Amino acid sequence: MSDTEQTEIFVQQLTECQGRLFGYAYSMLGEHSRAMDVVQETNLVLWRKKAEFREGAPFMPWALAIARFQVLAHVRDQGRDKCLLDTELVAALSDETERQVDQLETMRLALRRGMSDLPREKMELLQLRYYRAMPIAEIAKSVGRKADAVKVALLRLRRGLADCMHRRMQET
Repeated sequence: MSDTEQTEIFVQQLTECQGRLFGYAYSMLGEHSRAMDVVQETNLVLWRKKAEFREGAPFMPWALAIARFQVLAHVRDQGRDKCLLDTELVAALSDETERQVDQLETMRLALRRGMSDLPREKMELLQLRYYRAMPIAEIAKSVGRKADAVKVALLRLRRGLADCMHRRMQET
């Protein structure tokens, strides 16, 4: 793979994880501007260390580990000016947040797998309701069913997907 292709893949992965990096930093710092600063610093460190990233390895855990160190450095540096969270507390919160990020990723993958097994008609109902935020009455009209039937179908779909997610998560 050429350097250009590797850089493109790296930039794509970095771009895809920006929301999660911000969410992580914000959950640790509780302030939008400080979280944005940490994400920018994290991006710089990730870029500088891109040669250290092992191709094929999961990108998000590596990026979160670097973000964790950036949060700790930020707390340490800001702590010189004013009283902020203790670095040990930030480390403990960071561990818990990383665990939750991993769990959410597992849940997201389980949901995606469950949705991929759905018949086209059921997937269409989900898309109309949750991706397009279409009201039940409009969905009923567009699929030629009664509103109550659409509500019941969506309820069954949600329950079925929740059960499927639970089963798939038990397997891992």
